[in-house]
Amino acid sequence: MKKHIIIGAAALAMSLTMASCDDFLTEEVRGSENIDLYFQNEEQVNAYIAGCYFELTKNGWWQVSNAWLLSDMTTDDMWDGNTTQGDGYQDITHFMPNAPANGIIQNFWGARYQGINTCNVVIDRIPNVSMDPELREIRLSEARFLRAFYYFDLAKNFGGVPLITNPTLNFENFEGTQRSTLDEIYDFCEKEFEAVAEILPQKSKWADADMGRATRGAALGLLGKVQLYHGKFAEAKATLNKVITEGEYSLCPNFGDVWSAAHNNNQESLFEVQQMYGGDTYALGGSLTVVTGCRNGIGDGWSWGQPSSDLENAYIAAGDTERLRWTIIKTGCKEIAGENRFVEFIENNATVFSKGVDDQKFKDYQEAFGWGNDVYEEGYVIDPSQHKSARIIRKYFLPLDLRPEVYNIDKIPLNHRILRYADVLLMYAEACNETNDDNNARLALNEVRERVNLAPVTASGASLREAIRLERRLELAFEQCRLYDIRRWDADNGKKVMENIMGPNGSFVTYNLGPNADMYEKYNQGEPSDKGTRFVAPRDLLWPIPTYEIQHSNGAIVQNPGY
Repeated sequence: MKKHIIIGAAALAMSLTMASCDDFLTEEVRGSENIDLYFQNEEQVNAYIAGCYFELTKNGWWQVSNAWLLSDMTTDDMWDGNTTQGDGYQDITHFMPNAPANGIIQNFWGARYQGINTCNVVIDRIPNVSMDPELREIRLSEARFLRAFYYFDLAKNFGGVPLITNPTLNFENFEGTQRSTLDEIYDFCEKEFEAVAEILPQKSKWADADMGRATRGAALGLLGKVQLYHGKFAEAKATLNKVITEGEYSLCPNFGDVWSAAHNNNQESLFEVQQMYGGDTYALGGSLTVVTGCRNGIGDGWSWGQPSSDLENAYIAAGDTERLRWTIIKTGCKEIAGENRFVEFIENNATVFSKGVDDQKFKDYQEAFGWGNDVYEEGYVIDPSQHKSARIIRKYFLPLDLRPEVYNIDKIPLNHRILRYADVLLMYAEACNETNDDNNARLALNEVRERVNLAPVTASGASLREAIRLERRLELAFEQCRLYDIRRWDADNGKKVMENIMGPNGSFVTYNLGPNADMYEKYNQGEPSDKGTRFVAPRDLLWPIPTYEIQHSNGAIVQNPGY
């Protein structure tokens, strides 16, 4: 399904009616409105702002969430995974030459510009609405916040993109529109986040019914992230320090609560996509739990996006058992962290994977992996013939007690965490280290490590920098951070870190093609183990601009180098 940089009149005029007077999350899509007759009162403003939040994921799996998943697939943390169906991911994740035609990035580009234009409408119209002046400024700031977030999401993937700040109904208006530079987009995002941080309330000031709206803390946190990505370390340090010292946020005592549906909007959350179960009728929930779930047995999911053994090995080498068990579920496990009904959970799994049902498969696996009877009788089997790594993501997993009546895509009540306090602390640690303030860098780093019972780091300088980088990988796995970290980090050999991980001689490639490769990943070549061999820098340090958008602009939008 093709999406355009500009949206049509019906999509532009999309608004949401109030299904509840006190909870903006329950607003439902109403359909087309005449934009000239809209924005007459506060209710209409509130409804249209809900549409701006709707654009975060569009309450679907393929427009935005699929691209977020793709970003982690493009790193050493994750495989595409599913080896029984056609793969639309490998154009990007395996760095193929036909990447510009990839439909996933096309959909993402279009979805983000739809969100930007929805925000542009609000920003253009709100100043003329008769309503409470203070609330009007807050709603305006929410739209500006979301627009800046959408631009940041585009820029970190594609580099410089067209900067459009006025609403439009006419496709012809942007023929010939050119890309702004990456610096210009980052400058724009920084100015917007900085401005709205002075207006948006703190999280603690929002009513419970408004939980999930943009806050001062979220604006400052994202401002600090943009500054960090922009190489403005002193500015990022000062901004992130505000988040820390203002005291709105703290780490959850238990790492397992961070990504629990029972702890949505927890004390650590600065900004997250609000997901809820909408029954049989409404698609108000998340999808990644199902998209990344195990295919076989109880039929949990689609198995797109599976943890790599390279990531698992990083946890093991660090002695990080706590985060490992809450991040990765591995075939043959005798328990799943947080699943209190494990025996019940694996009952259907066992009926599919038993010696009686598939004696030959059992024998094959015994020979290949040294499995004993206990793997089938007591463990959770993620079929190695269907899953590249025979691992699934625990962060997205939903235990039986928290599963909705209808367990399917767009139904999962697990909020998607976009920014949390541990990320703020580690970004602050990085900014401090880059500005020769190693003492504060260690304090922030060790606060994160203490939660998972790891010894404090005492290193300084380059060694401390490597410790911070490793901590980000272990703490933030599958949270859409890894790709953008390894793209921007400089390595000691003058290359970007990603260049040392991918490429024919990259660490990820040589491990997977070498004698010590993981037995499950080596066994299943439904997805080739040579991922990364086609990586070329600097081309693959950005995604390509979708071919359709270049054509739609009559060539004014120039492709990224190397494609």
